[in-house]
Order: sequence, then C-alpha cells, then structure tokens
Amino acid sequence: MTKKVLTILLLFATLSANAEISFRGAWIATVANIDWPSVEAVGNDSMQKSEMIWILDSLQSLGINAVIFQVRPTADALYFSELEPSSHWLTGTQGAPLTYDPLEWTIDEAHKRNMEVHVWLNPYRVNLAKTDTSILAPNHLLRRHPEWFWCYAKQWYFDPGLPITREWICTIVQDIVDRYDIQAIHMDDYFYPYPQGKQALPDTTTFAKHPRGFEDIRDWRRDNVNLAIQAISETIKECKPEVEFGISPFGVWRNASVDSTGSATQAGITNYDDLYADIRLWIKEGWIDYVLPQLYWEIGKKVADYEILAHWWANEVKGTSCRLYIGMAPYRLENASAKTPWGQGNEIGRQMKLNRTIPEITGECFYSTRPLLRNPRGVCDTIRLIYKDDRAENLPWE
Repeated sequence: MTKKVLTILLLFATLSANAEISFRGAWIATVANIDWPSVEAVGNDSMQKSEMIWILDSLQSLGINAVIFQVRPTADALYFSELEPSSHWLTGTQGAPLTYDPLEWTIDEAHKRNMEVHVWLNPYRVNLAKTDTSILAPNHLLRRHPEWFWCYAKQWYFDPGLPITREWICTIVQDIVDRYDIQAIHMDDYFYPYPQGKQALPDTTTFAKHPRGFEDIRDWRRDNVNLAIQAISETIKECKPEVEFGISPFGVWRNASVDSTGSATQAGITNYDDLYADIRLWIKEGWIDYVLPQLYWEIGKKVADYEILAHWWANEVKGTSCRLYIGMAPYRLENASAKTPWGQGNEIGRQMKLNRTIPEITGECFYSTRPLLRNPRGVCDTIRLIYKDDRAENLPWE
C-alpha cells in the first residue's frame, strides 16, 4: 500500500465533526493577468471563456463554493461600465469596447455550479508602478480630473481625503450592485498604499484643506477610510440588503508592542498604523458582514504566527454580527525550500485542521486560483479530501 493511499484511508478513518466551514472560496485575480485571463487570452473572448470554465470546473471539483472575482483592479472595469474604461488586462487596450460582459457571463457560469460570486474592487489604485499612465484611456478620470489624485512610488491613487473620492467609489458600487446578481462586494488590503521606505505620502495639502477637526494626520487618514467603508456599506444595503460587504485585510491589525489589545506579533507593517485601515472598528460598528484576514504565514512563524493570529481574529468577531473567514496562501507551497515549513509536510492541511478547532472561523479562502490549481505539494488533493466531508478535527497532518 502506498504512503498516499494510506494517508487517504487514515484521513477518512479519523474525520469527525467540528467547526463548520460553510464558505469555501478562492480569489480570481485579474491585475497583471495573475489568474485570468492569461496573457495569451487577452483580447480573445472565446479563449477567455474557455479559461474561466476550466477555472470554475476545477475549483468546483475541489469543493470550492465561492469565487472572489477582481473586476476593478486599477480604476477600470472587467464588465460593461459607462463610468470607467474597460481594463487593458482584459482587452489589451484600456477603454477598448467589450463584445461580451465578463462579469455577467462569469456570474451565470458560477451560479450554474452553485458558486457564489463576490465582486472584488480596489478602491483607490489607478495603476501599478510597472505600468505608467501612458496606458490610460483618453477618458480616464485621471486625465479628466487630475486634481482628484496623487502619486506615490510611481503609482497613482484616488486621494482618500477628498469627499469626491468616497462619492465616486459609492457610485461604482451602486452601479454594480444594481445591475448584477452578486452575493457580495469585496475589498482587500489596498487602502492607503504600503509604505515605501521613508517616502512620505503626498496628502498634506488635502489635510490642510479638509481637516474635519483633526490635528493628527494619521487619525485623519484612518477616518478617511472609515468614512469610505461606512458609506459603501450604506450604499450596498440601500440598493440590495441581501448583498454582503466583505473585507480581506492584511493579517495583522496592530502588534501588542504598541497596543496591548493587538496580537502577539512583530509584523513590520500593520493595518492600523501603516495602511490606515481600522478593521476592528468596522467589525464593531457592523459596517462589514465578513472579515477575511490574509494569514499568509505558517503556524509557528516567530513574527506572525498563523495560530496566534487565527485566535486573535476569532476573538475580535465574538459578540458581533461579523463572520470570520481565513485567507490562506497555497501559492507559498510553490518552489518552497525544503528548509522552510512550506517545503515540509503539509502546511495548508495543518492550517485547515487548526481552523476547525476555532468555532468562530466559518470560512476559508485561497490565494490565488492559478497557483492553487497547479497543485503544489498535492494541496488540491488535501482540499478535496477535506471538503468532501468537511470534518477535519483529526486530520493526520501535524
């Protein structure tokens, strides 16, 4: 009997019920053609559809029941929009006319497979550092209203301190929620940009014009994002109360070294202090329906331990209406050194086992689809086995 067969038999012999993982998701990233469409399929409708069908069928075979589909990566659109230009990641040329609606088509295909569609928007980002503004369509807002934006580390962003920015994001959200049969609006960790060395954010002029009574620019930045999240939440509920709002933040809110209520971590970046995203407040105020922290580290990592963070986030949602899903990183299994935890044993299996011992964790999501489906270290086999029964208290991975 082979070791693999023995492991499978042991798995089914030892499964028992524990925490229920009802949300089983995967991110489909479109920025830089990470997951879909492939570079080869840019501008080719039939190839794009074939690739998406393969993705959805493959994910369904694992037991995935939700996709988080990125449709606005850089203030553009992978759907029919009269507000922003079509994405060059889709067409090859930003603003080129679409001959089909990728979002509507994907929703139909996902729903045929009983899969939810969560629409993933990036609120502020206009371009990547490696793609300069020469690719922007003539009617892009940056060209029409440059005063709404600022540049940081070669990337352009909507200015979060301007009221018009919040209004515009809500307009985009309302347009999508009104027109499409989606289950959620989703945003990830890209609020204020990640710090680049000692380079200062170029927002002192906006702060001087719109201080709203704040004296500390850091508190003002957090309030800018708070106001946006609250407004988006209200917009969604006014349009379709059944549509949810989820956030997938960076995995660490604050370190305990600077805030005793933070996690026992030593992360170099945190949501509260560096990205100006006060996730705790959004949970407490009921502005978001689920939180999906990106716990892309291994169990036992010294500066950011998966297990410590899973328990910390579980404690944050206790007594609230906000559900907790966990973002996991099968991409880290690819080309992992044998000297690292990702290159030894079955780290994703260990994490899934741990999740089922924490009752507050009711969902998991994998970043991202293409690396996942390449099946590094047999991760697809692990996921398929667990989700077939979804009882994993006694999984054989230690």
